Amino acid sequence: MVRKIGVLTSGGDAPGMNAAIRAVTRIALNNGIEVVGVHNGYRGLLESTFESMDRRDVSDILDRGGTKLGSARLPEFKEPEIQETCIKNMRREGIEALVVVGGDGSYRGALALTKQGINCIGLPGTIDNDIPGTDFTIGFDTALRTCVENVDKLRDTSSSHHRCHIVEVMGNHCGDLALYTAISCGAELVVTPETGYNELEVLEKLRYLGDAVRKRHAIVIISEKICDVDALAKKVSQQTNFSGRATVLGHIQRGGSPTATDRMLASRMGEKAVDLLMEGIGGHCVGIIENQISSMPIDIRYFAAAPTPITPSIFGVPASNFSGACFSCISPHDWNLAFMPPPSIMGSICCSSSYFPYRTPTPPGPHILCDENARKSTSRSFTSVGLCGTLCAPSATT
Repeated sequence: MVRKIGVLTSGGDAPGMNAAIRAVTRIALNNGIEVVGVHNGYRGLLESTFESMDRRDVSDILDRGGTKLGSARLPEFKEPEIQETCIKNMRREGIEALVVVGGDGSYRGALALTKQGINCIGLPGTIDNDIPGTDFTIGFDTALRTCVENVDKLRDTSSSHHRCHIVEVMGNHCGDLALYTAISCGAELVVTPETGYNELEVLEKLRYLGDAVRKRHAIVIISEKICDVDALAKKVSQQTNFSGRATVLGHIQRGGSPTATDRMLASRMGEKAVDLLMEGIGGHCVGIIENQISSMPIDIRYFAAAPTPITPSIFGVPASNFSGACFSCISPHDWNLAFMPPPSIMGSICCSSSYFPYRTPTPPGPHILCDENARKSTSRSFTSVGLCGTLCAPSATT
C-alpha cells in the first residue's frame, strides 16, 4: 500500500490543472495517503522544492486557472544522471509514487521514473488536445471557449468593415482547437496541420466569397506554426475585395477560469490516478474515451502517431469511414441549411481545389465533396461534416 505520493504539473499550463491537484490531494488524504506537492514540474524534483499538502492547501483553487504548483520545462531530465538525482530526492522525502499532469514530454518523464521503480501516472493537461489515449485533455474545453468568445467578437467588427479576419489559434501540431473553433463560430475557412496549407487556394476561395457570393465579411481560422498570418492578411487586402486583418490569440488561450467540463474532467481523472497508484499500477496514463474514464500503459511510440479520432461515429457509421470535408462557400440562399451538425460532430476540413470555386448553385441537401486526393491529404481520420451537412465520401462501403 502506497503511503506517500507526489503531484506535479509540467509543461505548458492549462485551465483545470488546479482541479486535478485538488482531486489527487483530497482523494489520497481520504484514503490515508500523504501528499507532497512538487513545485515547478520536474525541476522541483531536481531542486527538492517540495510542499506537504493538506485539505486546506487545495481549498478555493477549483475555479482558478493556471497551476498552484507552478510549471517549468526541464529538457535535461532525459539525461540518466538528472533522473537519478530526482529519484534520490524523492526517496529522501519518502515519496513512493507520483501523479504527473502535463503533455507528451511529461508522459515521457513519468515513464522513465516508472522504469526506475517510482510508479507514475500521467494526466493529460494541455489546451492542444494532442495527447493519444484520450478524446479530450484537461484545458481544451476552456481554451475553446476563449477562442469562440474572441472570434465571435471579431466577426461583429469584421462585418461592419467588409473585412477578412485571419485568426491564429494554438494547438502545437494538432488542429483540434482550430477545427472546433471554426465549426463553433461558422468560419468560412480553416487551415490545420491535417488539411495542409495552400495559399493560392485560400486566396481563390476568399475572392470567390467576396466577388460571387458577396459576403460582407469572412473568418479564417489557422493553427499556429503553419504560416505568417500577418503576411497572409496583407495578401488578402491586395488580392481580394476584403480588407485583411490578422489576429494572434496567443497565450490568452491558456488563461481563465476553467469551464465546468474541465473541472469535472480533471476531478475524475485525478481520482482515477490515485486509484491506480493504490493498486500498485505505474506507467499508465488516464484518459476519457466515449465519456468513460480509463487508463492505458504509456507508450512513447504513440507520441509519434496521430491522435485518436474525436468522434466514434456519425449516424451509426464508424468515424474511420470518413475523411475530409469542406465548409460551405455558398450563401444561405443557395444552400439548404436545414441540416446543421450537432457540436459533437467535427471533421477534417480539406482545402482541395476541387471544392471551389462553385460557379453554379448547388442543389439542396447533403452533398459529397470529397475526392481521393483530399482523403490522402489528411493525416488523421475524422468524422467529417461541413457546415451545410456536406459529408465526405465514405472510404469504405457501409
